Amino acid sequence: MLPPTKPSRVRWSVKDVPRWHTASVHVRRRTPSLGRVGRQAERAEEIARALLEKPLPRRWAHTQGVAARARTLAPILRDAADQIEAAAWLHDVGYSPALAATGFHPLDGARYLRDVEEADEDLCRLVANHSCAIIEARQRGLADQLASEFPRVDPALEDALTYCDMTTAPDGVPVSIQNRLSEIVRRYGPFDVVTRFITKAKPHLIASVGRVSGLLDVAEVH
Repeated sequence: MLPPTKPSRVRWSVKDVPRWHTASVHVRRRTPSLGRVGRQAERAEEIARALLEKPLPRRWAHTQGVAARARTLAPILRDAADQIEAAAWLHDVGYSPALAATGFHPLDGARYLRDVEEADEDLCRLVANHSCAIIEARQRGLADQLASEFPRVDPALEDALTYCDMTTAPDGVPVSIQNRLSEIVRRYGPFDVVTRFITKAKPHLIASVGRVSGLLDVAEVH
């Protein structure tokens, strides 16, 4: 099992997007108790829906699938289960047209969560570094910004989020890591920066998925 982690308290604010000169995104507040353990994912789903459902329905389908995958990891995540599900909901919000600034979605999404939603630091760092983002950041000349603003978190938590993302197809259905990587390369083509990133990150992504799969196998036995 993954080591216990201290529950993170998330401070959310309900604001229109002030730092991106695009259409504002307003998310209705539900309750004042979102800092409680077990409530981060609920609020994260609300924010992701507001940012992705209408402008990017296929990205929203993928996000729902990633969050569903995260819920299957509860037996091995223990106290971190809610945090990883929240990160799963939020990992691709940087694709939203309302947030895109650098064009690098992990960084754009994490900056929005930090600056606008005032989200927990570790949650922002998970979103910023999901699925070997630092490797793609190097390809884009953004590695220094990513590393300085959002240092890496516990590798076991990064593995968990990578597993959820890399075993979920664009339409939200479960898929093998090999098929997921092949689909990304086909979608972007041989010369895109994303394809160069996938080529370099492939062994690390496969290793992350393998580690989590092994933990799940052990959990099933016990």
